Amino acid sequence: MRLPQGIPVTEIAALINAEVIGHADTIVTGINEIHMVEKGDLTFVDHPKYYDKALHSHASVVLINTKDHPSRGKTLLYLEDPFSGYVSLVKKFRPFIPATAMVSDTAEIGEGTIIQPGAFIGNHVKIGSDCIIHSHVSINDHCIIGDRVIINSNAVIGGDAFYFKRRPSGFDKMVSCGRVVIGNDVEIGAGTTIDRGVSGDTCIGDGSKLDNLIQIGHDTIIGKHCLIASQAGIAGVTVIQDHVTIWGQVGIQKDLVIESGAEILAKSGVPKSLKGNTTYFGIPVREAREKMKEIALLKQLPGILAEITEKL
Repeated sequence: MRLPQGIPVTEIAALINAEVIGHADTIVTGINEIHMVEKGDLTFVDHPKYYDKALHSHASVVLINTKDHPSRGKTLLYLEDPFSGYVSLVKKFRPFIPATAMVSDTAEIGEGTIIQPGAFIGNHVKIGSDCIIHSHVSINDHCIIGDRVIINSNAVIGGDAFYFKRRPSGFDKMVSCGRVVIGNDVEIGAGTTIDRGVSGDTCIGDGSKLDNLIQIGHDTIIGKHCLIASQAGIAGVTVIQDHVTIWGQVGIQKDLVIESGAEILAKSGVPKSLKGNTTYFGIPVREAREKMKEIALLKQLPGILAEITEKL
């Protein structure tokens, strides 16, 4: 999330009662979790396993719960509970603003776009030209929709990321401040849900077509001209490159890459990144021809066991 203007790190520290270690003249220009950080950003880390990742990232400021780890030239903000401090900053700089109308006065809607009765368009949403937004669609705050986009009934664009920190008392919610950005000539099926980024963007590329009842997780990037069938589930921080086809009820693990031209057949489970221009099938997924051979061999197993038994 970009801040409207740069803010001195000392001012940020005062907001959350953190201690500045290092360059006190640093200016913070954005707030992002670790997957999306850029120069000028503040990020947080609260587990030793990820200290090095945060301190070697592009972030300029790291909110952290140790003073003993090398800073790697970063400005540090020391706080015993960095997660809570980070969430406080998100709430400060992108607070939830209740809606006062079905279509917000701050929404920008392009020429020729049709908003059907019962659709909800949130604050600071931008919708391009010649779109059709069907009834009972929800497009939440700050989302961006391109030209000639069709969004079918009961789709939710920009729901909160599914991101929680486990505590002894339960789960603390990571408050989302990102967006959904949808390109041109995209179609979104009925009942499909696309979560906004935790702090960055969930993106759907030009010309991609999504069927009904699909779930797209936070900060996922879907490329151009992809085809995704009903009931597919794609976890957060996944990159799906251009011209990928994903058939019904495919489940894709978080934080991996599906390269261009890949095809994943129905009911497959994807636990790791996949090379492009290949067809895959199975749980866990394998190259489809090899998986089909394996299934054919398994079908022969009862007969083979019967023959062996007869010979004993």
